[in-house]
Amino acid sequence: MRAVLTRVSSASVTIDGKLNGKIGRGFLILLGIGPEDTEREATKLAEKLLGLRIFCDEAGKMNLGLQAVGGQVLVVSQFTLYGSVRKGRRPSFTGAADPALAISLYEFFLGECERLGYPPQHGEFGADMQVESVNDGPVTIVVDSTELA
Repeated sequence: MRAVLTRVSSASVTIDGKLNGKIGRGFLILLGIGPEDTEREATKLAEKLLGLRIFCDEAGKMNLGLQAVGGQVLVVSQFTLYGSVRKGRRPSFTGAADPALAISLYEFFLGECERLGYPPQHGEFGADMQVESVNDGPVTIVVDSTELA
């Protein structure tokens, strides 16, 4: 699994002109799922991301986590995180999981966020979505589950 986590002041996702999810201060997580991913990776990734301390304390040091700032979570599926531009100019997305596996793991990841105390706002798997965010910092971190201990 791959995630792009952005610390935000606010973020939202709209589908077909209707607001589907909206948060204030917190994390916008763009989530990509690969063909070899399992629930184990989803759990590890959710725990890592939601445990990150990337909000500033009174001294200006990134030392606070979501709980300390009353943060929220917005998760949006994004198969394009597995896009390859190795050849040519048109990305190949053959490295992304097939939809059946990806939907299952996306929903499992959402459940893990809730289990960890952060019921997520979210997009809709496979939908054409418009995502808006006010990046805070900006602080953006790319995490690949294969790199987690």
